[in-house]
Amino acid sequence: MFAGAQLSLYPMTDNFVDVIMSSLCAFDPYRDRLRIETDDISTLVVGPPEVLFPALRDFYVAAASTRHHVVLRATLSRGCPGEPDDPICSTSALANPSEPLAERQKAALAAVANAKTTSEIARAQFSLYVMGAGDHMAEIMGCIDFLKSSGVFDRSKNFCSRLTGDAGPVFATLEQAFCRFGPPEGHVTVDLTVSANSPSTA
Repeated sequence: MFAGAQLSLYPMTDNFVDVIMSSLCAFDPYRDRLRIETDDISTLVVGPPEVLFPALRDFYVAAASTRHHVVLRATLSRGCPGEPDDPICSTSALANPSEPLAERQKAALAAVANAKTTSEIARAQFSLYVMGAGDHMAEIMGCIDFLKSSGVFDRSKNFCSRLTGDAGPVFATLEQAFCRFGPPEGHVTVDLTVSANSPSTA
């Protein structure tokens, strides 16, 4: 399987270079289990979801802790048929294909309940896309039902769901949505925006 994220960080400050570069240091503890490539547009992070999402959380927290208004944009994908399998992405985090939807929702909620907190608030919106054959709407609606019980669900919006709360449970909720809904070996993508320290919330 191939799993990863293309992400870009947008700091709303003249000191944007320092914010971006210092935030990228948050990936350092994960570099032995992730492949990370940065260019002038985005950073590609490839690896298993159980490593990828904590790394994204820590990257966001590092940027948010600067107290500048920052926005993280990311496209996440697993199982894309156009990408070669990568051994670094080997994972046991994906749901068992024979596990009923209700059991997957229960396991997802348990994982979120055990998420560590960070003291940084994340305001996120995301869309889950389940590709390929099968009843993709049943999976998406099952994910939305999980979100509504996650403790960080804010509201539904056109084309997306909004999450608000401590960054730990928010990123844990995103991880569970990514891993437990849609076929384990199928193609699933997430379109994600996370904002910190926006003056609109003051």
